[in-house]
Amino acid sequence: MNFVFPPAPQPYVAVADSDQKIPVRRIFCVGRNYAAHAREMGRDPDREPPFFFCKPADAIVFDGATIPYPPQTANLHFEGELAVILGAGGQNIARSSALDYVWGYAIANDLTRRDIQSQAKEMGRPWDMGKGFDQSMPISAVQSVAKIGHLSTGKISTIVNGSQRQSADLGDMIWAVPDVISILSQSVSLAAGDIILTGTPEGVGALNIGDTCMVSIDGLGTLTTHIGAPAYQD
Repeated sequence: MNFVFPPAPQPYVAVADSDQKIPVRRIFCVGRNYAAHAREMGRDPDREPPFFFCKPADAIVFDGATIPYPPQTANLHFEGELAVILGAGGQNIARSSALDYVWGYAIANDLTRRDIQSQAKEMGRPWDMGKGFDQSMPISAVQSVAKIGHLSTGKISTIVNGSQRQSADLGDMIWAVPDVISILSQSVSLAAGDIILTGTPEGVGALNIGDTCMVSIDGLGTLTTHIGAPAYQD
């Protein structure tokens, strides 16, 4: 194929205890999927169906990375989440068969420029620049379903500089993983390599330069991210 310039590298995630990689196609995120978090963001979880937004696949960074404090924000937030990695896809997937499409699970941190997101909400604009900025998608190595089975319950927690900031159970999700896959597949065609972030519990908060953020999920281990100095000044 005769490209004008070389294509960008294929984004990928690592597979735990293996030298294999999973090519990433798209990253979908569920908004406000824990009732307590919805309430802390000023919403009523009993009245809203699930909604989705996206992050670019090349925003991925790996466990242990030091990422620069992002530009254009003074309020960078952590959001610890369960990530679902699809190994197959389709449209209008039935809830009863949705887990058959899951290849594995990982830990993610949906980093958010909260001030930019809040301003976008107030002005009725998209959230893209609040959610989809460079290096906004720390993610752990993927554990396969063949190895660990499916996750529907288990503790999820976030610790910043040794202090626990988030603590909940995966069973607290408003929309469980099969629901999320089924509902999302009614709007878009899903495919192998798609990642779905399933929402964050209550307790989100700010990260500052020099902080270490650790997100843990039972059965998956811990994802560690360090926040470094800005790459450049605004």
